[in-house]
Amino acid sequence: MASPLNETTPTTVDEEMTDLARHDCVERVQWVLNTPKPPGISQELIGTAVSWRNKVPFLNMQSGFKDGLFSMLKATFPILSWCQNYKANQFKHDLFAGLTLASLCIPQSIGYATLAKLDPQYGLYTSVVPPLIYAVMGTSREIAIGPVAVVSLLLSSMVQKLQDPMANPIAYQKLVLTVTFFAGAFQAAFGLFRSGFLVDFLSHAAIVGFMAGAAIVIGLQQLKGLLGIAHFTNKTDVISVVKALWSSFHHPWNPHNFILGCSFLIFILITRFLGKRNRKLFWLPAIAPLASVVLATLIVFLTKADEHGVKILKHIKGGLNPSSVHQLQFNGPHVGEVAKIGLIVAIIALTEAIAVGRSFAAIKGYHLDGNKEMVAMGFMNIIGSFTSCYVATGSFSRTAVNFSAGCETAVSNVVMVITVFISLELFTKLLYYTPVAILASIILSALPGLIDVNEAYNIWKVDKLDFLACIGAFLGVLFATVEIGLLVAVTISFAKIILVSIRPGTETLGRLPGSDMFGDVNQYPMAVKTPGVLVMRLKSALLCFANANFVRERIMKWVIEEEKDCKLGNAEKTIQIVILDISNLMDIDTSGIASLEELHNNLDSNGIKLAIANPRWQVIHKLKLANFVPKIGGMVFLSIGEAMTYFSI
Repeated sequence: MASPLNETTPTTVDEEMTDLARHDCVERVQWVLNTPKPPGISQELIGTAVSWRNKVPFLNMQSGFKDGLFSMLKATFPILSWCQNYKANQFKHDLFAGLTLASLCIPQSIGYATLAKLDPQYGLYTSVVPPLIYAVMGTSREIAIGPVAVVSLLLSSMVQKLQDPMANPIAYQKLVLTVTFFAGAFQAAFGLFRSGFLVDFLSHAAIVGFMAGAAIVIGLQQLKGLLGIAHFTNKTDVISVVKALWSSFHHPWNPHNFILGCSFLIFILITRFLGKRNRKLFWLPAIAPLASVVLATLIVFLTKADEHGVKILKHIKGGLNPSSVHQLQFNGPHVGEVAKIGLIVAIIALTEAIAVGRSFAAIKGYHLDGNKEMVAMGFMNIIGSFTSCYVATGSFSRTAVNFSAGCETAVSNVVMVITVFISLELFTKLLYYTPVAILASIILSALPGLIDVNEAYNIWKVDKLDFLACIGAFLGVLFATVEIGLLVAVTISFAKIILVSIRPGTETLGRLPGSDMFGDVNQYPMAVKTPGVLVMRLKSALLCFANANFVRERIMKWVIEEEKDCKLGNAEKTIQIVILDISNLMDIDTSGIASLEELHNNLDSNGIKLAIANPRWQVIHKLKLANFVPKIGGMVFLSIGEAMTYFSI
């Protein structure tokens, strides 16, 4: 006769296995509930300070004083690190790249200075001191520093509201230099206090729209020089510019400026086309602007075209950058407005420079330290404001030329500086007969690179709200002012963040066939729902006062709809358990906890249990402090699968 022990039925075996699995689940629940206390804000701040101290060798007493001091100097001045291994072969490449860069930099710098409504020499000054400071403190090997079109437009459009550059050019110049100081101070502060996230307030989409709008505005402004118009509007919006352009046609104007400017504009664009078709000819579009200046100056000088209505630059002051410390205005009536302009310019300049630097660093395969870049940009603009320079940053077009010319290190910037300095000392008098129309054509030739239609189309395809920020910045700059364009873009970006935060999504999950994983039933139609169980995931990193009630109502709505579907389908089981996956939830406040308690009470009154799956460290700690865990019977699990096993589903 068989022993009773051998007569165990399959059902009994299954029950024993289920009990064992449930016992394991209960044990793992304790792992979740008995976690140590997470670090508080004070501990995180102390940890940050310790980390900062460890990163500054001079403050780390474990190393010797001399070693620590030299390490600190190398961290502050990266040139000390790479110059030790600098080779003659690298200098050969940097020399060629620097000379090529200078040939493009000199005419562009003069043109951008006129765009900023400053005397031409200020563009050349800005191509001497800031690149030199950056070569010592910067981390990018390819970036070309100097004046750029967008920053020049920003300065002229915003500072002229405080002081008319035509009526009082000296006072205007002082305000621009003061803006440069504030911009540098803000940039250095962002880097020193590791506040680079402030630059990210301008999203990629907003920058694309802003750059495109600014390019069109700059192009329209250059029609004054291209057509030789004497009286033109100081406003930057497209309507005012078109009105001024239309009214100028009713007055006598000289077509020689237009013919000269357009001829060389076509020449520069053709060389750029040839350079793109054949990469070996990369030097051709680089030297085309300088060649245009030389040829146009000779044509005007030999034909005496200035006597026949062609507008020329006339006198350009030569020599090394004069000191401008005494010109900085910190006690004037406009100091608050000047600081505000400095902040806006600082963010725009940093955004452009870091984007350019990271793009080429990624190609070369090295890391660009964003905080060091901000500090370098800040100090070069602070020192620049003391030496008659206006705001400098990284130029995409010149950086591309520098990269194509084979630059190896920042020495290419130093070579460019020496070349520009020699030009200031020896050749400025030769630019007396340079026609203004040539400078306009050089600026116009650089504008197509600022309009990225393909990227705008990609933004439209990927994210419609991002495209709204892009088009908002574009239209704001085009039809209002530069400030309004930026404000519209930032407002739309923040509205997007707020909208996502206060209306977070929830998704119903089902088990993926042949696995223990759960996925959104809408994303994975093959996912199978478990009868009697509603598994939901919260798609938010924060459950707080702004979205807590919305989340609670959304979950209750899903529960009611599932109950109706069960009744209509004559299902054997109605909803008995709601498992809430909060793996995405990084933090929760008292309003969020109160909403979970109210959700539990609503479910409990309908005979439905609430279980929590995969809570994060901070979240479970706060739920324990609020005594929420005992209220749901300790139903807190490592995963959805653990919860299913516990309930024997």
